Amino acid sequence: MTDQLPPKSRHGSEKRQRNKITPIRWASDEFNAVAAKADKAGLTFGAFIRAIGLGDAGPRARRNRPVNDRILVKAMGLHVKYGNNLNQIAYKLNANAQDALASDFEGALREWAQIRDLMFEAFEMEPSSDTPEGHG
Repeated sequence: MTDQLPPKSRHGSEKRQRNKITPIRWASDEFNAVAAKADKAGLTFGAFIRAIGLGDAGPRARRNRPVNDRILVKAMGLHVKYGNNLNQIAYKLNANAQDALASDFEGALREWAQIRDLMFEAFEMEPSSDTPEGHG
């Protein structure tokens, strides 16, 4: 028996059209500035550099969705707040105060719709038209 593992086989092929690698040295502030611009443009770092140099990122360039951190922080805060409200409603229902069910639960569903809308806004997407009735 041997303690050595067999060599790993390579995954994929190396028949790439882009076969030249160019290492570039960056100062931290330079790299961060370019990375921020790439993120704002919705492109990966390499695709952004290619777009600047060639005028086009290429047909297979990976696109990233820009994220608005301010909106996501607000959505997370609402998620916690409304989750707490739903827990309180569930507690009331379990304590047999079922008259609170209809209005409290419908209000909670409307609040959760606000979170959904913020998430769509943060990811710069449009909600689908198949939202169930009464839920937004």
